[in-house]
Amino acid sequence: MASTIATPTGVDDRVSTRSIGARLLSRPEIGSLVGAAVILVFFLISAAPFRDINNTGTILYGAALIGVMAVPVSLLMVGGEFDLSAGVAVTTGGLTAGIVAYQFSLNVWVGMAVSLALALLIGLFNGWLLMRTGLPSFLVTLGTFFILQGVNIAVTRLTSGAVASNSISDMDGFSAAKAVFASEFKLGGITVKIIIVWWILFVALAAWVLLKTKVGNWIFAVGGDAAAARAVGVPVKKVKIGLFMTVGFFAWFTGMQLLFNQNGVVQSGEGVGKEFLYIIAAVVGGCLLTGGYGSVVGAAVGALIFGMVQLGVVYAGWNPDWFKAFLGVMLLLATIVNLVVKKKADAR
Repeated sequence: MASTIATPTGVDDRVSTRSIGARLLSRPEIGSLVGAAVILVFFLISAAPFRDINNTGTILYGAALIGVMAVPVSLLMVGGEFDLSAGVAVTTGGLTAGIVAYQFSLNVWVGMAVSLALALLIGLFNGWLLMRTGLPSFLVTLGTFFILQGVNIAVTRLTSGAVASNSISDMDGFSAAKAVFASEFKLGGITVKIIIVWWILFVALAAWVLLKTKVGNWIFAVGGDAAAARAVGVPVKKVKIGLFMTVGFFAWFTGMQLLFNQNGVVQSGEGVGKEFLYIIAAVVGGCLLTGGYGSVVGAAVGALIFGMVQLGVVYAGWNPDWFKAFLGVMLLLATIVNLVVKKKADAR
Protein backbone atom coordinates (compact mmCIF):
# COMPACT_ATOMS: atom_id res chain seq x y z
CA MET A 1 0.00 0.00 0.00
CA ALA A 2 1.51 3.23 -1.11
CA SER A 3 1.67 6.05 1.33
CA THR A 4 2.11 9.73 0.69
CA ILE A 5 3.66 12.35 2.89
CA ALA A 6 1.66 15.52 3.02
CA THR A 7 3.67 18.69 2.59
CA PRO A 8 2.71 21.32 5.16
CA THR A 9 1.30 24.39 3.56
CA GLY A 10 1.68 26.65 6.54
CA VAL A 11 4.71 28.83 7.12
CA ASP A 12 6.79 28.28 10.22
CA ASP A 13 6.64 31.60 12.06
CA ARG A 14 10.01 30.84 13.65
CA VAL A 15 11.75 31.44 10.33
CA SER A 16 9.32 33.90 8.76
CA THR A 17 10.83 36.97 7.16
CA ARG A 18 9.96 40.30 8.70
CA SER A 19 8.91 43.13 6.44
CA ILE A 20 11.09 46.19 5.93
CA GLY A 21 8.53 48.26 7.81
CA ALA A 22 8.67 45.95 10.80
CA ARG A 23 12.45 46.00 10.83
CA LEU A 24 12.47 49.80 10.69
CA LEU A 25 9.94 50.08 13.50
CA SER A 26 12.08 47.77 15.62
CA ARG A 27 14.96 50.24 15.53
CA PRO A 28 14.97 52.50 18.64
CA GLU A 29 16.24 55.55 16.76
CA ILE A 30 13.53 55.65 14.09
CA GLY A 31 11.28 57.98 16.10
CA SER A 32 14.09 60.46 16.78
CA LEU A 33 15.12 60.47 13.11
CA VAL A 34 11.58 61.37 12.07
CA GLY A 35 11.42 64.03 14.78
CA ALA A 36 14.77 65.51 13.73
CA ALA A 37 13.62 65.74 10.10
CA VAL A 38 10.39 67.50 11.13
CA ILE A 39 12.22 69.99 13.36
CA LEU A 40 14.82 70.66 10.66
CA VAL A 41 12.16 71.45 8.05
CA PHE A 42 10.19 73.55 10.56
CA PHE A 43 13.11 75.83 11.43
CA LEU A 44 14.33 76.01 7.84
CA ILE A 45 10.95 77.53 7.03
CA SER A 46 10.42 79.69 10.11
CA ALA A 47 13.95 80.97 10.89
CA ALA A 48 16.01 82.60 8.13
CA PRO A 49 19.36 82.41 10.03
CA PHE A 50 18.81 78.66 10.34
CA ARG A 51 19.21 78.42 6.56
CA ASP A 52 22.65 80.07 6.69
CA ILE A 53 25.24 77.32 6.16
CA ASN A 54 27.71 79.25 8.33
CA ASN A 55 25.51 78.61 11.38
CA THR A 56 25.72 74.84 10.93
CA GLY A 57 28.88 74.66 13.02
CA THR A 58 27.18 76.51 15.89
CA ILE A 59 24.20 74.15 15.82
CA LEU A 60 26.46 71.07 15.79
CA TYR A 61 28.55 72.51 18.61
CA GLY A 62 25.47 72.93 20.80
CA ALA A 63 24.48 69.35 19.98
CA ALA A 64 27.96 67.98 20.70
CA LEU A 65 28.10 69.55 24.17
CA ILE A 66 25.11 67.40 25.12
CA GLY A 67 25.84 64.55 22.70
CA VAL A 68 29.22 63.51 24.11
CA MET A 69 27.69 62.82 27.53
CA ALA A 70 24.56 61.33 25.95
CA VAL A 71 26.78 58.48 24.68
CA PRO A 72 27.57 56.91 28.08
CA VAL A 73 24.22 57.92 29.55
CA SER A 74 22.40 56.04 26.78
CA LEU A 75 24.60 52.97 27.34
CA LEU A 76 23.85 53.15 31.06
CA MET A 77 20.11 53.46 30.40
CA VAL A 78 20.18 50.45 28.07
CA GLY A 79 21.83 48.69 31.01
CA GLY A 80 18.84 49.65 33.16
CA GLU A 81 20.39 52.42 35.30
CA PHE A 82 20.56 56.24 35.66
CA ASP A 83 23.29 58.63 36.74
CA LEU A 84 21.98 61.90 38.15
CA SER A 85 25.50 63.00 39.10
CA ALA A 86 26.70 63.18 35.48
CA GLY A 87 26.19 66.93 35.15
CA VAL A 88 28.13 68.02 38.25
CA ALA A 89 30.73 65.30 37.59
CA VAL A 90 31.67 67.21 34.43
CA THR A 91 32.33 70.30 36.55
CA THR A 92 34.26 68.21 39.06
CA GLY A 93 36.52 66.97 36.27
CA GLY A 94 37.32 70.46 35.02
CA LEU A 95 37.80 71.90 38.51
CA THR A 96 40.06 69.07 39.67
CA ALA A 97 42.42 69.39 36.71
CA GLY A 98 42.64 73.18 37.10
CA ILE A 99 42.98 73.26 40.88
CA VAL A 100 45.58 70.48 41.08
CA ALA A 101 47.73 71.99 38.33
CA TYR A 102 47.52 75.52 39.78
CA GLN A 103 47.93 74.74 43.48
CA PHE A 104 50.90 72.41 43.00
CA SER A 105 52.45 74.26 40.02
CA LEU A 106 52.30 71.13 37.87
CA ASN A 107 52.12 70.59 34.17
CA VAL A 108 48.48 70.80 33.07
CA TRP A 109 48.58 67.21 31.82
CA VAL A 110 49.43 65.99 35.33
CA GLY A 111 46.38 67.78 36.70
CA MET A 112 44.32 66.17 33.94
CA ALA A 113 45.62 62.72 34.88
CA VAL A 114 44.64 63.24 38.52
CA SER A 115 41.22 64.43 37.36
CA LEU A 116 40.76 61.33 35.20
CA ALA A 117 41.64 59.05 38.13
CA LEU A 118 39.09 60.84 40.32
CA ALA A 119 36.39 60.64 37.62
CA LEU A 120 36.87 56.89 37.26
CA LEU A 121 36.78 56.48 41.04
CA ILE A 122 33.47 58.36 41.21
CA GLY A 123 32.03 56.02 38.59
CA LEU A 124 33.47 53.02 40.44
CA PHE A 125 31.93 54.24 43.69
CA ASN A 126 28.49 54.71 42.12
CA GLY A 127 28.55 51.26 40.55
CA TRP A 128 29.97 49.51 43.62
CA LEU A 129 27.45 51.12 46.00
CA LEU A 130 24.59 50.26 43.66
CA MET A 131 25.58 46.60 43.50
CA ARG A 132 26.54 46.38 47.19
CA THR A 133 23.33 47.87 48.60
CA GLY A 134 20.76 47.07 45.92
CA LEU A 135 19.47 50.65 46.15
CA PRO A 136 17.98 52.22 43.02
CA SER A 137 20.57 54.07 40.94
CA PHE A 138 18.31 57.12 41.21
CA LEU A 139 19.00 57.35 44.95
CA VAL A 140 22.68 56.39 44.79
CA THR A 141 23.58 58.96 42.14
CA LEU A 142 21.33 61.62 43.67
CA GLY A 143 23.44 61.33 46.79
CA THR A 144 26.61 61.59 44.70
CA PHE A 145 25.12 64.62 42.95
CA PHE A 146 24.78 66.54 46.23
CA ILE A 147 28.21 65.43 47.46
CA LEU A 148 29.95 66.61 44.29
CA GLN A 149 27.96 69.83 44.13
CA GLY A 150 28.97 70.73 47.68
CA VAL A 151 32.59 69.68 47.25
CA ASN A 152 32.90 71.63 43.98
CA ILE A 153 31.84 74.88 45.63
CA ALA A 154 33.62 74.34 48.97
CA VAL A 155 37.00 73.31 47.54
CA THR A 156 36.95 76.08 44.93
CA ARG A 157 36.28 78.73 47.58
CA LEU A 158 38.98 77.24 49.79
CA THR A 159 41.66 77.26 47.10
CA SER A 160 40.83 80.37 45.09
CA GLY A 161 38.76 82.48 47.48
CA ALA A 162 36.05 82.76 44.83
CA VAL A 163 33.42 80.67 43.08
CA ALA A 164 35.67 80.02 40.08
CA SER A 165 39.01 78.24 39.83
CA ASN A 166 42.24 80.12 39.13
CA SER A 167 43.20 80.41 35.48
CA ILE A 168 45.81 77.94 34.22
CA SER A 169 46.05 79.45 30.73
CA ASP A 170 49.72 80.42 31.20
CA MET A 171 50.88 77.07 32.59
CA ASP A 172 52.93 74.37 30.87
CA GLY A 173 50.90 72.02 28.73
CA PHE A 174 47.87 74.28 28.40
CA SER A 175 48.21 75.02 24.69
CA ALA A 176 48.75 71.38 23.73
CA ALA A 177 45.80 70.24 25.83
CA LYS A 178 43.57 72.96 24.40
CA ALA A 179 44.40 71.79 20.89
CA VAL A 180 43.10 68.32 21.81
CA PHE A 181 39.96 69.34 23.67
CA ALA A 182 38.89 72.83 22.58
CA SER A 183 40.44 73.75 19.22
CA GLU A 184 38.57 74.50 16.01
CA PHE A 185 39.15 74.45 12.27
CA LYS A 186 37.48 75.59 9.05
CA LEU A 187 35.67 73.17 6.77
CA GLY A 188 34.21 74.74 3.65
CA GLY A 189 33.61 78.02 5.43
CA ILE A 190 32.06 76.34 8.47
CA THR A 191 33.82 76.68 11.82
CA VAL A 192 34.03 73.19 13.30
CA LYS A 193 34.85 72.74 16.98
CA ILE A 194 37.03 69.71 17.67
CA ILE A 195 34.49 68.34 20.14
CA ILE A 196 32.14 67.73 17.19
CA VAL A 197 34.74 65.39 15.69
CA TRP A 198 35.22 63.65 19.03
CA TRP A 199 31.44 63.30 19.37
CA ILE A 200 31.12 61.56 16.01
CA LEU A 201 33.99 59.21 16.83
CA PHE A 202 32.56 58.37 20.25
CA VAL A 203 29.11 57.65 18.81
CA ALA A 204 30.57 55.36 16.13
CA LEU A 205 32.71 53.46 18.66
CA ALA A 206 29.92 53.08 21.22
CA ALA A 207 27.41 51.97 18.56
CA TRP A 208 29.86 49.31 17.38
CA VAL A 209 30.41 48.07 20.94
CA LEU A 210 26.67 47.95 21.65
CA LEU A 211 25.61 46.22 18.44
CA LYS A 212 28.61 44.14 17.38
CA THR A 213 30.36 42.88 20.49
CA LYS A 214 29.77 40.50 23.38
CA VAL A 215 29.89 43.41 25.81
CA GLY A 216 27.01 45.04 23.93
CA ASN A 217 24.95 41.87 24.29
CA TRP A 218 25.72 41.87 28.01
CA ILE A 219 24.53 45.48 28.34
CA PHE A 220 21.20 44.66 26.71
CA ALA A 221 20.90 41.52 28.85
CA VAL A 222 21.48 43.19 32.23
CA GLY A 223 19.11 45.99 31.30
CA GLY A 224 16.37 43.62 30.21
CA ASP A 225 16.55 41.16 33.11
CA ALA A 226 19.59 41.18 35.38
CA ALA A 227 18.61 37.97 37.18
CA ALA A 228 18.17 36.03 33.94
CA ALA A 229 21.42 37.48 32.59
CA ARG A 230 23.29 36.37 35.71
CA ALA A 231 21.78 32.90 35.39
CA VAL A 232 23.31 32.44 31.93
CA GLY A 233 26.75 33.64 32.99
CA VAL A 234 26.69 37.37 32.27
CA PRO A 235 28.94 39.24 34.74
CA VAL A 236 26.20 41.67 35.84
CA LYS A 237 28.25 43.37 38.53
CA LYS A 238 31.22 44.06 36.26
CA VAL A 239 28.99 45.31 33.44
CA LYS A 240 27.12 47.80 35.60
CA ILE A 241 30.21 49.07 37.38
CA GLY A 242 31.92 49.38 33.98
CA LEU A 243 29.01 51.43 32.66
CA PHE A 244 29.21 53.86 35.58
CA MET A 245 32.97 54.16 35.09
CA THR A 246 32.32 54.88 31.40
CA VAL A 247 30.09 57.76 32.47
CA GLY A 248 32.96 58.92 34.68
CA PHE A 249 35.40 58.88 31.77
CA PHE A 250 33.11 60.90 29.53
CA ALA A 251 32.40 63.34 32.37
CA TRP A 252 36.15 63.87 32.63
CA PHE A 253 36.46 64.37 28.87
CA THR A 254 33.62 66.90 28.80
CA GLY A 255 35.11 68.61 31.84
CA MET A 256 38.37 69.06 29.96
CA GLN A 257 36.49 70.64 27.09
CA LEU A 258 34.80 72.96 29.58
CA LEU A 259 38.11 73.89 31.21
CA PHE A 260 40.02 74.66 28.02
CA ASN A 261 37.14 76.28 26.21
CA GLN A 262 36.84 78.79 29.08
CA ASN A 263 40.53 79.72 29.00
CA GLY A 264 41.49 77.55 31.95
CA VAL A 265 38.75 78.68 34.35
CA VAL A 266 35.72 76.72 35.60
CA GLN A 267 32.78 78.07 37.57
CA SER A 268 32.10 75.78 40.55
CA GLY A 269 28.31 75.98 40.20
CA GLU A 270 28.19 74.79 36.59
CA GLY A 271 26.69 71.48 35.54
CA VAL A 272 23.60 71.44 37.74
CA GLY A 273 20.65 70.33 35.62
CA LYS A 274 22.75 69.13 32.69
CA GLU A 275 22.17 65.51 33.70
CA PHE A 276 18.53 65.89 32.69
CA LEU A 277 19.54 67.11 29.25
CA TYR A 278 21.68 64.01 28.76
CA ILE A 279 18.77 61.80 29.82
CA ILE A 280 16.36 63.69 27.56
CA ALA A 281 18.67 63.17 24.58
CA ALA A 282 18.85 59.44 25.34
CA VAL A 283 15.08 59.08 25.80
CA VAL A 284 14.28 61.09 22.69
CA GLY A 285 16.74 58.80 20.89
CA GLY A 286 14.81 55.68 21.83
CA CYS A 287 16.13 54.55 25.22
CA LEU A 288 13.42 53.19 27.50
CA LEU A 289 13.45 54.20 31.15
CA THR A 290 12.99 50.54 32.05
CA GLY A 291 16.26 49.47 30.38
CA GLY A 292 17.11 46.75 27.89
CA TYR A 293 16.25 48.83 24.82
CA GLY A 294 17.88 51.84 23.22
CA SER A 295 20.41 53.22 20.79
CA VAL A 296 23.56 55.30 20.97
CA VAL A 297 22.88 56.64 17.49
CA GLY A 298 19.39 57.58 18.61
CA ALA A 299 20.83 59.47 21.59
CA ALA A 300 23.09 61.36 19.17
CA VAL A 301 20.02 62.30 17.11
CA GLY A 302 18.31 63.38 20.34
CA ALA A 303 21.26 65.66 21.10
CA LEU A 304 21.07 67.03 17.55
CA ILE A 305 17.40 67.82 18.10
CA PHE A 306 18.40 69.68 21.26
CA GLY A 307 21.00 71.71 19.35
CA MET A 308 18.56 72.56 16.55
CA VAL A 309 15.79 73.63 18.92
CA GLN A 310 18.10 75.58 21.22
CA LEU A 311 19.38 77.80 18.42
CA GLY A 312 16.27 77.56 16.25
CA VAL A 313 14.24 79.30 18.95
CA VAL A 314 16.79 82.12 19.06
CA TYR A 315 17.09 82.38 15.28
CA ALA A 316 13.30 82.54 14.94
CA GLY A 317 13.21 85.45 17.37
CA TRP A 318 10.99 83.71 19.91
CA ASN A 319 11.10 84.10 23.67
CA PRO A 320 13.82 81.66 24.87
CA ASP A 321 12.01 81.31 28.21
CA TRP A 322 9.80 78.71 26.51
CA PHE A 323 12.75 76.48 25.67
CA LYS A 324 12.66 74.45 28.89
CA ALA A 325 8.91 73.98 28.52
CA PHE A 326 9.54 72.60 25.05
CA LEU A 327 12.11 70.15 26.46
CA GLY A 328 9.55 68.82 28.92
CA VAL A 329 6.94 68.35 26.21
CA MET A 330 9.52 66.71 23.95
CA LEU A 331 10.50 64.27 26.72
CA LEU A 332 6.91 63.21 27.36
CA LEU A 333 6.10 62.81 23.67
CA ALA A 334 9.29 60.87 23.02
CA THR A 335 8.59 58.50 25.89
CA ILE A 336 5.07 57.80 24.65
CA VAL A 337 6.19 57.38 21.03
CA ASN A 338 9.00 55.01 22.02
CA LEU A 339 6.61 52.79 23.96
CA VAL A 340 4.04 52.72 21.15
CA VAL A 341 6.66 51.99 18.48
CA LYS A 342 8.24 49.20 20.54
CA LYS A 343 4.86 47.57 21.22
CA LYS A 344 3.93 47.65 17.54
CA ALA A 345 7.33 46.30 16.53
CA ASP A 346 7.07 43.45 19.06
CA ALA A 347 3.55 42.64 17.84
CA ARG A 348 4.88 42.08 14.31
